[in-house]
Amino acid sequence: MRAFLRTTALFLMLTLVFALLGVLIGYFFADVWLGVLIMIIFAVIINLYAFVFSKKTVLRRHKVKIITEAQNPRLYNIVKDISEKAGLPMPQVGITNNPSPNAFATGRGPKDAAVVATSGLLTLLNDEELAGVMAHELAHVKNRDVMIMSIAATVGGVIAFIGSRLWILAFMSGGNNKNGAAMIAAAIVGAITFPLAAMLIQMSISRGREFGADRTGAKFTGNPMALASALRKLEGGIARAPMSNTRNNDGLADAHLWIEPPAAKSGGVSSLFSTHPKTADRVARLEAMVAGVPVTAENNPFV
Repeated sequence: MRAFLRTTALFLMLTLVFALLGVLIGYFFADVWLGVLIMIIFAVIINLYAFVFSKKTVLRRHKVKIITEAQNPRLYNIVKDISEKAGLPMPQVGITNNPSPNAFATGRGPKDAAVVATSGLLTLLNDEELAGVMAHELAHVKNRDVMIMSIAATVGGVIAFIGSRLWILAFMSGGNNKNGAAMIAAAIVGAITFPLAAMLIQMSISRGREFGADRTGAKFTGNPMALASALRKLEGGIARAPMSNTRNNDGLADAHLWIEPPAAKSGGVSSLFSTHPKTADRVARLEAMVAGVPVTAENNPFV
């Protein structure tokens, strides 16, 4: 319940940023409600497109091959076994030929889901670790995180796209009139603050859902330490072969979908903009599950 309330609060904050951007656009054109209406219409259209076509788009972007049991019995049967334990319909199972070890889930919900592993993941992990990763991805399906993150990414993307072009709108709306200087100043400030605020909120939503998927996935397998071991291996494997250094699509546009960030991690301020929590924090929470330590708001801010 706390995780749900936290995600809801973050979505309300994202909606507020979205509405304020609409108000600023309306100010440029001397009609606040027109600006808000334009933003709402734009977001609805983009979200409908994402809802209907996101799965197909992501699978095509990463050149995913949907497999049968005969083509890769190891991966297929692991996913099948976990799906049965989780009470989920059997999703599509796919492999993308990429040496960087990673995995993601996509789809509108449990009845329209696909889980995907890279070729590098299959090479790097043993069966228990692979099961831990697939359980994490199926937890995203169970929790409908894919849809939640698609909406967050879409709204955040709209804010970032329009916010970064506010100065164009300021000139189009009559930047040479008596309010021109104020409009241009507002556009410059908005072009910096709106995309930044949307990104921070979106990243916070994503990090919270990752903790939840770790916890739920570990319950599916009953083996939290297998996932912990996989996460450590993935962090090292991605550092050696980040997707941004591969010949395939680097996957950075879909960073929130992967179980680990597709590019090598960096610390400092840049961690604020990460779509994922630190691997050490994720492992610590999985270890706490094994030790029987209750996860509370005091030791887990994403509870």
